[in-house]
Amino acid sequence: MELHGTTLVVTDPTYQPKEPSGLLERLGLQLIKDQRDLPFIRLILLLTVMVVPFAVYLFIPGAFTWWLAAIYLALVLGFFLGPFILMLHNTSHRPLFRARFSWMRHYIPWVLSPFFGQTPETYYTHHIGMHHPENNMDDDLSCTMRFQRDSIIDFARYLGRFYLVGPLELAIYLYRKGRRKLFWRTVIGEYGWLVVVGLLLWFNWQATLVVFVIPILFARFAMMAGNWAQHAFIDAGDPENCYRNSITCINTLYNRRCFNDGYHIGHHLKANRHWTEMPVEFQANRETYVREGAIVFEGVDFFQVWFLLMIRRYDTLAKRYVDLGGMNPARDEIVKLLRERTRRIEPA
Repeated sequence: MELHGTTLVVTDPTYQPKEPSGLLERLGLQLIKDQRDLPFIRLILLLTVMVVPFAVYLFIPGAFTWWLAAIYLALVLGFFLGPFILMLHNTSHRPLFRARFSWMRHYIPWVLSPFFGQTPETYYTHHIGMHHPENNMDDDLSCTMRFQRDSIIDFARYLGRFYLVGPLELAIYLYRKGRRKLFWRTVIGEYGWLVVVGLLLWFNWQATLVVFVIPILFARFAMMAGNWAQHAFIDAGDPENCYRNSITCINTLYNRRCFNDGYHIGHHLKANRHWTEMPVEFQANRETYVREGAIVFEGVDFFQVWFLLMIRRYDTLAKRYVDLGGMNPARDEIVKLLRERTRRIEPA
């Protein structure tokens, strides 16, 4: 980001209207509600023709080799995982398909999701049914407040709990809150996945390990590391304030690849805001971000923020801190602020 006087320059992607070019885009526009979501159609097709057949091939008797498995994991985890999860995220908040094609909404969570470490339906029920209503407060099962957020030991506890009992806790939470439809979607999606994967392990344990088990372990680690960073810098005096319990990361390669996911404050302020509108909202409400004491970083994404917290490199984080108000704070003042915001907060 560059500050030129009072002008804030943000380079993350926004919507640039244009005429559809090609048969794929014209067909896609017949299916989807919003032209701005055409990148999702391209991604769905790419994953369908590249990842799904590759995964199926690994299950063919005699076809599996570990070098093919390594290529598959590099493709899925190293290249496609981030864009897929953020497509899943955006289409959970805003329906992708037109009403007459609403049956197609099941394709992403039920067909594609298991190849990318997501059990059917549980991303939606956790994120929409639990995380946003609770807003990282005490009843949020992914709440970060009760942890020291620059401690790798505390993060290990946080991650371990999610691995071991996260889905069970989610089902109990939804049942207790009376969200019975979401409860059943969680139970069927999570435990149905376990049954199917158990059978596949008996049929071909090597392919099942590579296609389903490693991706779910990796994806759940990545999601919890991301959520940890998104809600690492909390104002203990006002922890429910979205400006003060979340962060924003701007001008990153991650935002260009993953549909502006770095704008987490704006996302919590309005959960169904379209991903192309995030930089515009941030620029338009800069004064509010300043007044509320929001923490904004430039040139680093959530996973880099998480890693820097784990090795306690507050000096590097301070270099990436964006002085929205033009107050020119000293580097040690920024470090002090960041350290204060990562302290453990006692549950109410």
